[in-house]
Amino acid sequence: MESKRVWAEYIWIGGVDPQKQVKTLRSKGRVIEVGGDNRKDPARIPEWGFDGSSTYQAEGRFSDVRLKPVCVVPDFRAIYSPDDVLVLCETYTRDGKPHETNTRHRLKEAANRHRLHGALFGFEQEYTFYDRDGVRPLRWPEGVGYPAPQGRYYCGVGCDEVYGDEVVEEHTRTCLKIGLALVGINAEVMPAQWEFQIGVLEAPRVADHLWLARWVLYKIAAKHSVSVKLDPKPVVEGDWNGAGCHTNFSTKTTRAPGGLKAIEEACDRLQRFRAQHLGVYGPFNDQRLTGKHETAPITEFRYAPYDRGASIRIPITTMDAGCGYLEDRRPAANADPYEICLALLETVCGDGFECYRKPDVAL
Repeated sequence: MESKRVWAEYIWIGGVDPQKQVKTLRSKGRVIEVGGDNRKDPARIPEWGFDGSSTYQAEGRFSDVRLKPVCVVPDFRAIYSPDDVLVLCETYTRDGKPHETNTRHRLKEAANRHRLHGALFGFEQEYTFYDRDGVRPLRWPEGVGYPAPQGRYYCGVGCDEVYGDEVVEEHTRTCLKIGLALVGINAEVMPAQWEFQIGVLEAPRVADHLWLARWVLYKIAAKHSVSVKLDPKPVVEGDWNGAGCHTNFSTKTTRAPGGLKAIEEACDRLQRFRAQHLGVYGPFNDQRLTGKHETAPITEFRYAPYDRGASIRIPITTMDAGCGYLEDRRPAANADPYEICLALLETVCGDGFECYRKPDVAL
């Protein structure tokens, strides 16, 4: 088989930035040599490594961390050749054990244990465009002042209603071209805020696609001199919506005739483990889950049909059919999708989610 030299961009999830309290997305690239279509197979892409002491993942004396490829898609940039690839990786310690920050590995194990449930996921990733300096949302007035009040921006059209649509359209075309499961986009309630949807897929593949779609968004936005933030509450003062990563979830049972009862049982289990979920649903989420702006208060839990102010919304299509999926509206835009999927899987399909991290507030 004829081998090819291609550019491979290795992408991984770094450690938590101690100042911003969010996980950092990292990447670096090199030229590799692979045989023919083997470049599409993660097992055929050579493993690599990086300096974990510079990514909040290791100490300086023991800084080597391994990169193991797990998902490969074409690289839209074609830096070296048309066959270049983006390589999403898991992280492992120098002795071959999953790194403590490797949340994908834990999700993969859980997905294998619960595979007979046929769980499927979809993400609604909200994000906010900022000017290049990252100080204020894109096209917001300098100094003191705000755009016109919310109401005109959600799913708006035209330059007065949407800011940054040229970036959104390029991101959409690119994700579809390289095979990511992006299925929709819309302008959101706050000006300069948008959303794209990923799914419907099984775990961990659905979270792989979301992390890659985030990486692509950062790269394309930078080309347009625009920065992207996943802050749960981009503008704290005033009457402005936050940004979430609403998660749609279903199983074979909830999708079967009469599945509405199974959805209600799932919601009861989610209520019992609500503190554990909020511990992994993203930092600073208490600024967003206030009971206003289409959220339920972080200190409460309720589920209801049609209600975007509930913790769990049962969509109109599910109510009409008597079966389908639920929407968990609590995850913040900056949450790790591997952890979201793990929490839902273990709670609804397993014995409960005990990977507890202290939430932002007392519950």
